[in-house]
Amino acid sequence: QVQLVESGGGLVQPGGSLRLSCAASGFTFSSYAMNWYRQAPGKERELVAAITSAGGSTNYADSVKGRFTISRDNAKNTVYLQMNSLKPEDSADYYCNAVRRLFGKDYWGQGTQVTVSS
Repeated sequence: QVQLVESGGGLVQPGGSLRLSCAASGFTFSSYAMNWYRQAPGKERELVAAITSAGGSTNYADSVKGRFTISRDNAKNTVYLQMNSLKPEDSADYYCNAVRRLFGKDYWGQGTQVTVSS
């Protein structure tokens, strides 16, 4: 059974940091590109950060470049999102996504909530 379980969300003050984790099971994690998406109330889901299967390449939304870092540990089947210098506009539900496009595989976690507020 495929599972993606996010953790690490919560309430943080502006300028603070959080580290999200996504633990994967039920599929060959090291063969999948991993993404973090977010969705704020009333807004469309947006891609925040992406990392290739071996971790050799990453991409970020312009709004988070220089503040967020995506990484992965294929030995632990886990992908991370380090979020620094958080802003109120970063508040959203954050979702982990595993993709293997060549095989039409696309898995999602249940999301973790991040609230940036004083």
